[in-house]
Amino acid sequence: MQVKEVKSSGLEHEFEVNIPANDIQKLVDAELLTMGQKVKIPGFRPGKVPLNVLKQKYTRHVMADVLEKAVQESSHKLVTDKKLKPAIQPKIEVKSFDEGKDLTYTIKVEVLPDFKVMDLTKVKVEKPVADVEKKAVDEILENVAENNRDLTPIKEDRKAKKGDVLKIDFHGKRADGFEVPGMHGHDHDLELGGGQFIPGFEDQLIGTKKGDHVHVNVTFPENYNQKDLAGQEAVFHVDVKEIQEGKPAKLNDDLAKKLGLESMDALREAVEEQIKADQESYTRMKLKKNLLDILDENHNFKLPSSMVEQEHKHIIQQLERDPNGPGEGKMEDADKEELLPLAERRVRLGVVLAEIGQQEKVEVSQQELQQAVIAEARKYPGQEKMVFDYYSKNPQVLESLRAPLFEDKVVDSILEKATVTEKKVSVEDLMADDEEIPGAKGKKKSAKKSDSSSKKATDKKPAAKKETAKKDTAKKSSAKKTKK
Repeated sequence: MQVKEVKSSGLEHEFEVNIPANDIQKLVDAELLTMGQKVKIPGFRPGKVPLNVLKQKYTRHVMADVLEKAVQESSHKLVTDKKLKPAIQPKIEVKSFDEGKDLTYTIKVEVLPDFKVMDLTKVKVEKPVADVEKKAVDEILENVAENNRDLTPIKEDRKAKKGDVLKIDFHGKRADGFEVPGMHGHDHDLELGGGQFIPGFEDQLIGTKKGDHVHVNVTFPENYNQKDLAGQEAVFHVDVKEIQEGKPAKLNDDLAKKLGLESMDALREAVEEQIKADQESYTRMKLKKNLLDILDENHNFKLPSSMVEQEHKHIIQQLERDPNGPGEGKMEDADKEELLPLAERRVRLGVVLAEIGQQEKVEVSQQELQQAVIAEARKYPGQEKMVFDYYSKNPQVLESLRAPLFEDKVVDSILEKATVTEKKVSVEDLMADDEEIPGAKGKKKSAKKSDSSSKKATDKKPAAKKETAKKDTAKKSSAKKTKK
């Protein structure tokens, strides 16, 4: 193999690779001999077919695989020998090849930059914290009472109307027959008009009666948090088992016991703990944001243009799918240009975090990855096996869980070395949205939320449900205070 560097400009390198015809022929012969152990040719015993016979019959058949293997192995050797760290997959173009002649191709490689990580022991970062407010606890308790109404089946023979709570079984599939975890439920209480399910679902149940079997046709929003359902048409088979009326439950020991707690005091304490946990998640998010700002400000190096371009396109796609974004259709070029600094920031942070992770020997274990899958499965009670199967059959989806785990572990390793100072703030300030780029007032925000290059796996909820479910209990995240 002969290698000639034809271009070296900044992070971009281009090489011309020549593999002699003799080497290609050796690969062809090896492939043919392997094939000769399996093929059956009249007049020859299996494994005893002469090479010249195999060449006549199968050379063209194996040539494509041989060329692919030759390019793959030689390009990998080139990158390894020259100690290159590709930013993205190298671009390869075959320049010339004919049977019996040399193979010549070019390979374009954009590499990651060399830079020095700042002294992490000198990092000083603020950690905003807020006290749990009584009014927030009272608000959640009111929601708990509202969402645990005392339901009474209606006695008269009438049709369901807005405000009724239907007890339903539902089973859904995409229009193409594909079934995604979370598309069915049993004995589910659904308030008509409550906005618990995606638009159009509840409306089609108004006017139904007990015992009805209904086909509900819906289209999932373009920005739905499960990409296998986003923008997809689906049909749900719904059995109306009961029509119920109800009024908010009284906030007393009976309600607490219904929720599995000993007393009203225990219920209030559980709500306080849930709010505290929610605020701690915001504290973590703000602390991480402050840390990323520091890392961004203290690292300045040339960015791989290919990575920036990819990230820029990703942000634009997110915003164009966002109903709160620029609207339907394509964004204006000027708006796209404003998002370029955000793409650059994300790429820079991704490169920095990856380098720190390597230096600190941060790894995501299989056990941690499995725990992440289990956490996803718990979001679909009764459908855990379907979720496990989904991830086992889709390795690329499984890998999407690894990136945020790695990022958080790197952040933790940095915080262990940094000086972290707590700062008391109001709940409003703690939960307020920050611009992803400090000082970027007026610029359009990204489609939420992490501002490093790692994309977090979106929290999934049962298919058919809206992304903000209304069901509140004292024990789970349903008792969360809505972000303002």
